[in-house]
Amino acid sequence: VHGYEKFESDYLINTGSPHYVKLTERVNEINVPVEGKKIRNHESFVKEGVNVNFIENSNEHLKVRTYERGVEEETYSCGTGVVASALIASLFNETEGRQVVNIETPGGNFEVSFVKKSDGSFTDIWLTGGAKFVFQGETYTDFFE
Repeated sequence: VHGYEKFESDYLINTGSPHYVKLTERVNEINVPVEGKKIRNHESFVKEGVNVNFIENSNEHLKVRTYERGVEEETYSCGTGVVASALIASLFNETEGRQVVNIETPGGNFEVSFVKKSDGSFTDIWLTGGAKFVFQGETYTDFFE
């Protein structure tokens, strides 16, 4: 990931999809569908869309909630959003080199490890966490014939 940019008092970063990351003090009190939609539909983003991550630095870990473009709703977890949130959270410390961030989302807990470079870029990014089977569908091909 080749850096980030400030947007007002928040951050923009692309981790495979564009993410807007907003630091907050009480992430569980945010109305994510309402507040996320406002940011996602801001005139700067409305054409392409942007995923919105609300993050709270809580002791030894980061709490993340995500409003996802396309879904147009809060999602329980978002891999690129968890990575974006960890990278932006690292900006609030002076440490360079290998870092590990533990993350809590409504969908589960994750770990993001990466190397933070002095030029503002990030390399060797790894996302670790569980996977849960949450949906099964069937395709009815007879319907389309």
